Amino acid sequence: MAALAAFQPRQFLCSHHHPRTWIPAKTHLKSQNPRRIFFISSSSSTPSSETNTETAESCVNLGLSLFSKGRVKDALSQFETALALDPNPVEAQAALYNKACCHAYRGEAKKAAEALRTALREYNLKFGTILNDPDLASFRASPEFKELQEEARLGGEDIGYSFRRDLKLISEVQAPFRGVRRFFYVAFSAAAGISTFFTVPRLIRSITGGEGAPDIWETAGNAAINIGGIIVLVALFFWDNKKEEEQLAQISRDETLSRLPLRLSTNRIVELVQLRDTARPVILAGSKESISAAMQKAERFRTELLKRGVLLIPVIWGEGRKPPIEERKGFGAPAKAAASLPSIGEDFEKRTQSITAKSRLKAEMRFKAEIVSPNEWERWIRDQQKSEGVTPGEDVYIILRLDGRARRSGKGMPDWQQIVKELPPMEALLSKLER
Repeated sequence: MAALAAFQPRQFLCSHHHPRTWIPAKTHLKSQNPRRIFFISSSSSTPSSETNTETAESCVNLGLSLFSKGRVKDALSQFETALALDPNPVEAQAALYNKACCHAYRGEAKKAAEALRTALREYNLKFGTILNDPDLASFRASPEFKELQEEARLGGEDIGYSFRRDLKLISEVQAPFRGVRRFFYVAFSAAAGISTFFTVPRLIRSITGGEGAPDIWETAGNAAINIGGIIVLVALFFWDNKKEEEQLAQISRDETLSRLPLRLSTNRIVELVQLRDTARPVILAGSKESISAAMQKAERFRTELLKRGVLLIPVIWGEGRKPPIEERKGFGAPAKAAASLPSIGEDFEKRTQSITAKSRLKAEMRFKAEIVSPNEWERWIRDQQKSEGVTPGEDVYIILRLDGRARRSGKGMPDWQQIVKELPPMEALLSKLER
């Protein structure tokens, strides 16, 4: 089986800084997750007087304040009001973006995608902002985000041009001589074309014969070489273009995987990219029976796997199509709300007084993670299987390095004993070089 790719290249897709908080002149909005977009120079009026004048700027600022207090519905109303007050481009971008954050918080992915699409197309929103905002984490785990990301990957002036440009930069780092090859393809094709242009009349003269006519076989041979060279070089040029598109698609899939959410044993939800340098995720995808058997075998090597930073991530086929057993907690919520969620270990003393059981529970907390949005995890793995020529739905595993790149992958479930031999302990020099 062709190796399944890493979840995230070492380079980030976008180097944009996290957008700035929009701050009125005399009021500094405080929020657990500071609102991102856009500083507008405001007048010296107070927030209350700005609200009375009902400008687009005052409505956005009030919406940000309401959002920071958890009044998402009221904040959404303010952003919609701002859009109805003939905002300038910066105000419109801010209103649309923060409106999308409200929709994402409420689980309205389609409405969030519509707002972001408009901001991307008409108001020059940078796609990297969408990738890095924690308030859009729930949206990034939705099919609507994947559609938006695919539009951005294809590029164009309407949407996501900067995102495609960033993808190309990463692609050039991974294949640094592609541009040089293309230059030579074009240069040699042009040279062969010019040579053919002069050779064809000679070939015609050699065919017609007569005094001073060139040798037909030599001339025909030269023409054949030139034409054959053009065909080969053009074919190589298009082949290189195809490979670049495949690479861009793979980088985009890597970015998608890096943004998929996990629930840790403390009930804190993180994106996979946040585990970089601290854990070696091992994704196990397959039937419930295969996953259970693999997890049981992994138990025999638990201590050694923990020393190597292994974090098991089981993905059971079809699990996302089952109705949820319990209400989702924490995902897309403000950091304060997420931090207040109960930890598995908090009520340990109430459940058992066994020191052995307590040690086992702590190890369990570090050994496995639960996927959030299983449909998106399954969709990503199936897309990856298609791209690598693997039958979608087969049991597969992916072992990631500390820096996020793929170390090893294949069909079936991994051989844990072999993995223990291959992976260096976390404190080893090789692990430090891997970060």
